[in-house]
Amino acid sequence: MGFGAGEIISYRQMCDQENASLQRGMNYRLSPSHSVVLMSVRSGAPYDDEVLDDGRVLMYEGHDVPKSKLNPIPKFEDQVLKNPGGSLTENGKFFEAAKQFKEGLRPPESVKVYEKIKSGIWAFAGTFSLIDASPRQSGGRKVFKFKLMLVDLMPPFPVDPNAQPYAIQLSHNRIIPSAVKLAVWKRDKGKCIQCGSEDNLHFDHILPFSKGGSSVLVENIQLLCARHNLQKSDKLI
Repeated sequence: MGFGAGEIISYRQMCDQENASLQRGMNYRLSPSHSVVLMSVRSGAPYDDEVLDDGRVLMYEGHDVPKSKLNPIPKFEDQVLKNPGGSLTENGKFFEAAKQFKEGLRPPESVKVYEKIKSGIWAFAGTFSLIDASPRQSGGRKVFKFKLMLVDLMPPFPVDPNAQPYAIQLSHNRIIPSAVKLAVWKRDKGKCIQCGSEDNLHFDHILPFSKGGSSVLVENIQLLCARHNLQKSDKLI
């Protein structure tokens, strides 16, 4: 059984879920059904990942060349699509998938996104579709940017060429923006506000989303453990 969006998990739980030791941020086709990316928008994060449109769209920065004697400071080097031997890097694999989707040759790649909250602590951000990729200039070097859109907002494939591309179909959704999650985690000290538990935590809407509660206000989001989250849900039925 998979995680729900906003569920807080440990690094070990994340690896167990994906049946892999997740040592890198970009993991193309980790299983036959999906790819996985690990992202962070915390201060000092190694890559310039962005969360746009209240969490509906992600701009994920590609990864640097490995550190070596030839490349002692990877941040000074252009990001690349191919390894020295000619095989595709993870950047290259994601780039080709996005290119083929844009050309109408395949459906968008399904990507599970995990967001780092703090060391060893992650939140499942949701499942997104890879819809675009392009090179950019950043700090005097070339990097790659990958655009991902929340799966629920994607039009059917193949895309109708006469339709407005990637039109947002929902006015708002349950996705909690990264800045809100980080602020709530800090405010609630990484514990359930009801019992102080640090296990099986979830980001919970105080006023439920179904009743008009906002996902973008820190004041409407709290940390609850699974038990108290369930108890709250039972009371609302």
